[in-house]
Amino acid sequence: MADKDHYFIPEPSHWPIVGSVGLFGMVLGAVNAIHGSSIGLPILAVGSAIIIFMMYGWFSKVVEESPNYNGQVDVSFRMGMMWFILSEVMFFAAFFGALFYARVLVMPWLGGEGNNALTHEVLWPTFEAVWPILANPDNAKFVAPQESMGPWGLPAINTLLLLTSSITLTIAHHALRAGERTKLNVWMIITLILGVAFLILQVMEYMHAYGEMGLTLASGIYGSTFFMLTGFHGFHVTVGGIMIAVMLVRCLKGHFTADNHFAFEAAAWYWHFVDVVWLGLFIFVYIL
Repeated sequence: MADKDHYFIPEPSHWPIVGSVGLFGMVLGAVNAIHGSSIGLPILAVGSAIIIFMMYGWFSKVVEESPNYNGQVDVSFRMGMMWFILSEVMFFAAFFGALFYARVLVMPWLGGEGNNALTHEVLWPTFEAVWPILANPDNAKFVAPQESMGPWGLPAINTLLLLTSSITLTIAHHALRAGERTKLNVWMIITLILGVAFLILQVMEYMHAYGEMGLTLASGIYGSTFFMLTGFHGFHVTVGGIMIAVMLVRCLKGHFTADNHFAFEAAAWYWHFVDVVWLGLFIFVYIL
């Protein structure tokens, strides 16, 4: 057991290497799948399975080590989680920046606004600076979608689901701090159900986009920014759902106390971050 005068240092771990292998497999599989290779999806599936295995193993190891933690380790964990979430903010900022660049700068340039009349005439004389760029029978520059994804169908429902899940998770957190175990477990289950429902509806949205709207990754800058932003967000919801599921199991086993439950708080921080990112997506990708 650690005390206030000793900082617990864990043994060297193989889990970061396992995670790196899984991430490499996911990226390699995704790239090959996008380019139509038959080996893409199997490699992506293997990489995803490795990531899930890594998360289970690493989480289990941390749970085993937790009795050795003290206040100093708790501060380190909090700082590490805050820096991790900041890195995720920068990750999504890059894709939001790409969307901003395409819509606010490139669109007017291609449309001939200002001093770009020659650019418009030479590169794309028939281009109309209207977002999103939809199919135009007089233009075959790329395979554009027939229509854009509207905000008030499945996206609006998904927004309600995620916002509600933040509320239910907050209620669960307050129940944990109050020592109300039954209430804690019930609201954690509800939070997990809402997260899974979000993912199911997003899959349905993608099927509708590909099958009925002609909206794919090949649909120019609109398609690529749409799927990059919503796809990576969906991946983060999946990771957050796994974290919530692990926290639920630990809650059922009584691992947390009112004064010692940073693992729960870290998962909650991550989930709330994912919800905030979705609000940005809903506004800038679906509504505007």
